[in-house]
Amino acid sequence: MSALILGLLMFLGMHSARIFADGWRSQVIAQRGAGAWKGLYTVVSLAGFGLIVWGYGQARLAPLVLWASPVWTRHLASLLMLLALVLLVAAYVPGNGIKARLHHPMVLGVKAWAFAHLLANNTLADLLLFGGFLVWAVLDFGSARRRDRAAGTVFAPGRAGATALTVALGAGLWAAFAFWLHAVLFGVRPFGG
Repeated sequence: MSALILGLLMFLGMHSARIFADGWRSQVIAQRGAGAWKGLYTVVSLAGFGLIVWGYGQARLAPLVLWASPVWTRHLASLLMLLALVLLVAAYVPGNGIKARLHHPMVLGVKAWAFAHLLANNTLADLLLFGGFLVWAVLDFGSARRRDRAAGTVFAPGRAGATALTVALGAGLWAAFAFWLHAVLFGVRPFGG
């Protein structure tokens, strides 16, 4: 469990620099350059991610169950994952209306992903992993919106075609994960079987 916790602290800590230490981040960039910051950010994030994957895998070998998860929570989680993957795709498809309206769809997708997995899973490792990401996403979304307001950021309006493409790609990614990739990558079939 300690590897999972250390990984979360490293990964989410680096991803929280703009939330809690934007001045320090700006100072490092001013003194060392953007490349040095990106290098540090990448190395610490990758090391943290590796520890999260390894630590979570180890924790799954001897899970500490905290509560009972009714079957219906898996169905609700699946629906939330559809939303999460559409939001993820919305961060990358140019000119879509979802990004135009929500401004930071990837962070909202992380919220939906984390909440969905908290609903469907019930161990201490799940609480640490998905709860940690949920708390981070809530804080990061608020921070990003405050930065947008302070900078007077204006988002371009979305186009219907780009929005339809976003939803179609997100639904396709959801289907790939639900029926194949989740089992291949994580050894768990969301729909049983």
